[in-house]
Amino acid sequence: MRVASIKEGQIEWNEAELSKELSAHQVKIEISHAGINRADLMQVAGAYPPPPGASDIPGLECCGQIVAVGDQVDTFVVGDDVCALLAAGGYAQHVIVDQQQVLPLPQGWSKAQGAGWLETFATAYLNVFQLARVKPSDRVLVHAAAGGVGTSLLQLCKEKGISTVAVVGTDEKQTFCQKLGASLSINRHHERDWNAIEKEGVDVILNPIGGDSIARDQHFLNTEGRIVLIGLMGGREGQVDFGRMLIKRQRIIGSTLRALSAERKGAILSELWAEFGDAFNARRVMPMIDQVVPATDVNEAMDYMRENRTFGKIVLDMNA
Repeated sequence: MRVASIKEGQIEWNEAELSKELSAHQVKIEISHAGINRADLMQVAGAYPPPPGASDIPGLECCGQIVAVGDQVDTFVVGDDVCALLAAGGYAQHVIVDQQQVLPLPQGWSKAQGAGWLETFATAYLNVFQLARVKPSDRVLVHAAAGGVGTSLLQLCKEKGISTVAVVGTDEKQTFCQKLGASLSINRHHERDWNAIEKEGVDVILNPIGGDSIARDQHFLNTEGRIVLIGLMGGREGQVDFGRMLIKRQRIIGSTLRALSAERKGAILSELWAEFGDAFNARRVMPMIDQVVPATDVNEAMDYMRENRTFGKIVLDMNA
């Protein structure tokens, strides 16, 4: 089968055998589309190795058709169109994954849409709804709000009536996020926009940046507010105002999704679907697909993402 490998900071396509046998609870998926995530960019750069025991093939989410099932799989059958949340292996023609990490393709969705939602919506749900325990009365600040995780979180919060502040890098992305339901959108390059947060502050912040952004986030964080750190786009070192943290009883939570067990990922997907499945099937909440590109153009697509030009997700067409 065709699989991706990493060589000198680039993706190459090669032929390889999927030698792993199905265990009792696993399914084999013939992949039609795979989502690109920033974790893939980090892995290509040598900064984010796969978890122990996982494949070296990048790709954290995919969509396709089940072509084989283990003898104790009780949720899916051969021929089902499904989406899968992976620890690795999405940039390939086939992948084997535990059935707990698989959901049916929502009603009326294309396979490209099905490849661009599980990683980002699961990330948004895990960190803001489960770990930060967001409440209807909370105000949520979303960094990189026009990206995959950001657009997912804006929609989930809108569905629950939760107020959001979208932080982006261009005026065009401000407009884009407002259409997705952001109560307020700010351009991070404009100090006047940051001042607009001062009056009410925020209660939960989803931060994929790290670095110097944490100190600024603390400034806007209300009493008993929570910062959930999910990435290090701005660096792994920064300042924390421990005095403010103590006085305001603030919390900083570190979190990653990729290395969680199949059981934990299954629980996240199950709870996400139980809470928002009707909204997904009704197409009120959907992945925002910036573009679908042939798998052979993966390196150009990654450059596009590195330049922060995306409005939502980039998806690879594995058949193109």
